[in-house]
Amino acid sequence: MNHDMKLEETVGLVRDCASRMNSQYGRVVFDEWVVVSLKEHQARIFAYLGPRNDDFLKNFANDLGALRTALLDGDFAVGDFEFARHAVGTRFEAFMVLGPGLYLICNNTQSSMDEITKDSRWLSAQVPFAELSDKFRSSPLAFSV
Repeated sequence: MNHDMKLEETVGLVRDCASRMNSQYGRVVFDEWVVVSLKEHQARIFAYLGPRNDDFLKNFANDLGALRTALLDGDFAVGDFEFARHAVGTRFEAFMVLGPGLYLICNNTQSSMDEITKDSRWLSAQVPFAELSDKFRSSPLAFSV
């Protein structure tokens, strides 16, 4: 049964996904998980899980880095995701489309995706991420902003 995902439900699913990915990987995969709206080219944060609460929005445009073109291109369906292989430091490693103009930004402030994927445990750590993607594909995040 399809239903619109609520923000509170989304945050719970994201926390669960992060925990499961970290467990599969043996350490933290992404230390930042952010639900953001990019409607009308304005970034609005609706949920932030990570170490840079105050600095996150201030550095958002710069940290979008390699994902900027893909994200702003808008050629993605709900549940689709993209990884930036060479993003380093606070530059974002991944995003997932949660609903119209709504995204989950994932980041590891210490490693790049290139480094993360060199560990063979990355293959099993991807499973919870793909499962999260499927949940949003069938029940997009929807709320008025």
